[in-house]
Amino acid sequence: MAVVLVLRARGLGDLLTAVPALRALRRARPDDHITLAASPRLKPIVDLIVSVDEMVPITEPVGLRWDGEVPALAVNLDGTEGLVELLKTQPERILTYRNPAFPDLAGPEWQPDMHDVDRWCHLLESDGMAADRRNLGLVPPVAVTSHRDCVVVHIGAGAPARRWPPDRFAAVVRHLLVQGREVVLTGDETEREIALGVAARAGLSSARVLAGQQNLIELAATVAEAALVVSGDTGVAHLATAFGTRTVLLFGPTAPSLGGPPAHLLGRHAVLWAGQTGDPDATTPDPGLLKIGVPEVLNAIDKQLRKRPWPGTGMDRRAQTYRRVG
Repeated sequence: MAVVLVLRARGLGDLLTAVPALRALRRARPDDHITLAASPRLKPIVDLIVSVDEMVPITEPVGLRWDGEVPALAVNLDGTEGLVELLKTQPERILTYRNPAFPDLAGPEWQPDMHDVDRWCHLLESDGMAADRRNLGLVPPVAVTSHRDCVVVHIGAGAPARRWPPDRFAAVVRHLLVQGREVVLTGDETEREIALGVAARAGLSSARVLAGQQNLIELAATVAEAALVVSGDTGVAHLATAFGTRTVLLFGPTAPSLGGPPAHLLGRHAVLWAGQTGDPDATTPDPGLLKIGVPEVLNAIDKQLRKRPWPGTGMDRRAQTYRRVG
């Protein structure tokens, strides 16, 4: 049994965009032992993918500790740093995008305007492995505490540039409460104070603030059960896509064509974008993101909720809306 070592040492959203590629690798090499080098906190989600035999922890693209047998194949679902780490394992063969720092390594050309799902599927296809870009779904985990049919308002983001202002989130929550909707606020432990501030402005009980109180599998279960997720461009948005949960997604500074819900999903996603890109690592909200106003978001929310009837009133109707704001 040969060992295949795959490196994807980034965040939740990055992992989820690699799911079709990981499943394609499993189908192409059913008898091999597939090991994924990824952040240890993502282990519960990796288990839901059911295409990986083993995980080795790596918190950054550098610092991989490998003491297993020489990989028959190493797959770089990362950049230059990941390629360096994989080469240290001395694999028999490596699958990677072409890199000018390593001119002796063959591979397809990196295309910066390619959607992440397409990017990793294309890499495997360049090696003769068929990949299904639609194979993004995950089986929802069992919820310990039910928030079925709630509206999840995710106030968090991996960088301040992608975080919509708290006062605008508060206006969204107030609107939902007036409609009689159950609302919960999510985010990580560093964003709990922001979430509590949003709740106080909106008149939402602090008991409905789940930010910093859930582990990853509990968050995933909450997203899977929700009637709607309102979120920026972050990992929770990718979780909603994986579970088939309807969303209203606020994009900026990165275009949704690079990391938003893939267009083939006939689906369930209202994507708002001002049509301009910016610095994803900026320490303040992106100017394009700020162009998305509260009325546009409320309008998108109302349309999405009309497509998903109140509990017990009928079947959900699938539809997908891409809107350009401004």
